[in-house]
Amino acid sequence: MNARLCSLPQQPAPTFTPGLPAERLSALLSGRLMWVNGTVLHYYFFDRDSDGSVIPLPGTGETRWESWVGAEAQRDVVRDCFREWLDLGIGLSFVEVRDRSEAELRIGFQTGDGSYSTVGRDALSVGLGRRTMNFGWDLTAPGERATALHEIGHALGLLHEHQNPFAGIHWDDEAVYDDLAGPPNFWGRGKSYFNILRKLDPDEVNGSVWDPLSIMEYPFSAGLVLEPEQYRSGVRPLGTLSPADKEFVLRWYPPTGTRRPPELAPFRSAPLRLGAGEQADFGIAPPETRDYTVGTFGESDTVVAVFEEIDGEPRYLSAEDDGGTPHNAHVRIRLVKGRHYFVRVRLYSTWGSGETAVMCW
Repeated sequence: MNARLCSLPQQPAPTFTPGLPAERLSALLSGRLMWVNGTVLHYYFFDRDSDGSVIPLPGTGETRWESWVGAEAQRDVVRDCFREWLDLGIGLSFVEVRDRSEAELRIGFQTGDGSYSTVGRDALSVGLGRRTMNFGWDLTAPGERATALHEIGHALGLLHEHQNPFAGIHWDDEAVYDDLAGPPNFWGRGKSYFNILRKLDPDEVNGSVWDPLSIMEYPFSAGLVLEPEQYRSGVRPLGTLSPADKEFVLRWYPPTGTRRPPELAPFRSAPLRLGAGEQADFGIAPPETRDYTVGTFGESDTVVAVFEEIDGEPRYLSAEDDGGTPHNAHVRIRLVKGRHYFVRVRLYSTWGSGETAVMCW
């Protein structure tokens, strides 16, 4: 029997200002989906009787309403997989919440709708009443725990490994289309192309070589891959986090430590001495309650994110990504005296003098 495969929601290709230098464009493509390090990702399991939607029944022309609510055993698999990613020592953390309005990641278990996740920060563009992740089959079945690890990998910003342009995979395209058109996936040609045959931009991929053991790799049956020759009989990842998976997430999300970041005083700029992909963190203790602007200066592409510290935990408030634009990132936000906030600035790249700074005013 063919494997059930993850089906990423199709997103429009990113657009940037024409004529960007190659180095600047490369930095944007590689980091645009990644969270700023130190982010606490809150996840929520849909739990209301009304949570659900109508889905088509393949091959029948009919539809039916299916719940998004999952059994506790299914939720436990997902919780366990969040812990496995966390136990690598990454600089992100995961907290389950009972209020969907507090969650960046909202998880459903709708049978028949496939398994998928938004990729990285794309989750922030999904409405509160919609899923950012779904599991369409039984995660407690043998071998299916890998599905939860895989979808959480997408939520962290990882993409499909077999779409790595460095893989050197030569597909039998029509065999792929035929294979995925039947059970259990029932994919049309567009979905098969987007999730399998389409090559990613070299700057988007998780590494410079193909990792067939990655948790982000699909299992494929025999006859779909023509080259490399050793995979004509099929691709069979182990369903676990590979060494390359671990190296990639730790490179993007290194351990944050326990040291408090320096405070950013109003109207005093703080120089940013960062390399491409690096991040600087600051605290803000506002001296009065009012609207503030937190922003960067200099010839650079950055992401600026503001968090409020609530019960010792940073809660995401707002962010701006100025990548590929002619202006700097500025976040306009109301800060309250007596509360504490964090500002995290991640650099894509600099040009010109290379001097950049952040300020609150």
